Amino acid sequence: MLLKRFPALVLLVFIPISLLAHGQDWGDAAVFVTSALAIAPLAIFLSRATEELALALGPTVGGLMNAVFGNATELIISLAALRQGLVDLVKASITGSILGDLLLVLGLAMLLGGLKYKEQSFEPIVVRVNGSSMTLAVTAIALPTIVINTSHVVDAQDITSLSIFVAVVLMLVYGLTLVFSLKTHSYLYDVCKAKQDPLLLADEGDGRSPLWVWVGVLLLATVGVAIESELFVGVVEEVIADWALTPLFTGVVLLPLLGDVSGYVTAVRVAMKNNMDLPVSVAMGSSLLVALFVAPVLVLVGQAMGQPMDLDFNPFEVITVAIAVFIVNLISLNGRSNWLDGTLLLATYAILAAAFYYHPA
Repeated sequence: MLLKRFPALVLLVFIPISLLAHGQDWGDAAVFVTSALAIAPLAIFLSRATEELALALGPTVGGLMNAVFGNATELIISLAALRQGLVDLVKASITGSILGDLLLVLGLAMLLGGLKYKEQSFEPIVVRVNGSSMTLAVTAIALPTIVINTSHVVDAQDITSLSIFVAVVLMLVYGLTLVFSLKTHSYLYDVCKAKQDPLLLADEGDGRSPLWVWVGVLLLATVGVAIESELFVGVVEEVIADWALTPLFTGVVLLPLLGDVSGYVTAVRVAMKNNMDLPVSVAMGSSLLVALFVAPVLVLVGQAMGQPMDLDFNPFEVITVAIAVFIVNLISLNGRSNWLDGTLLLATYAILAAAFYYHPA
């Protein structure tokens, strides 16, 4: 049953290969590639286990589980990079996760779903709520950058203090969005949930695995991601230097592709079953989780580790995230999508990725 549900299971062979590459000193490039390939299936297992446990534990506890583990892979990779002092890479990965969720995940779903069905519809409530929250998050994240770029001299401690304050506020806002969606206004999401649940469970003819199986999968996948992330981060500086890449491009484009592979698979699979509610929920909910929870957590953990992690992003990163939020809100507010909408989102992502590749920072 697991083999049927997880075609990427075969990629798990790269876990022992990556460990062997590290232990036998096959070179940084070998460790980089094999650990990256090992993280991809582990991310799928981690995401699927979270979904199954969330469904089994009910809407409230399940919603909290999705809130904590929804972007666990990105968080684990970022924490490993933060421990190595790769602060610029971590900041870039935050930007990349948001851009990937909004433009790449949603773009692929709208394009491939639109090629099969002339037009698809989804509940606009998710777009309205998450769109407003994302606008707040982008504004809050941009403030430290704006302060620095509009002031002649800014004390580093002041930027740190401002970042910590903003991080706490963003986490409070995220908590309130959970209360809104799971408790006080859960009825607004009932239609979306009714459409999503059968697809999350759907594997025609297969029985449900026991709960303890998914608990074990969750624990093992988390440990596996942590181990492989350490291997990946341990060689990333040397590899990007050898390949003439920048930390900015690596963090914005390459790292999110590893951490959110399950999001791409789920969004495309469900969109091609003529249900756009789940892809929209996955894309916007995941980007919101990164902006309102993952980024603030990394700021607070970085300060606890003694790493200078703050919300002083590259101005170009802030601008690109604002562009992505604006375009997605513009395309999605009417609650309908087609293949051209997906093409526009993917074209925007491709142009931004090329811009980050040639960006000198």
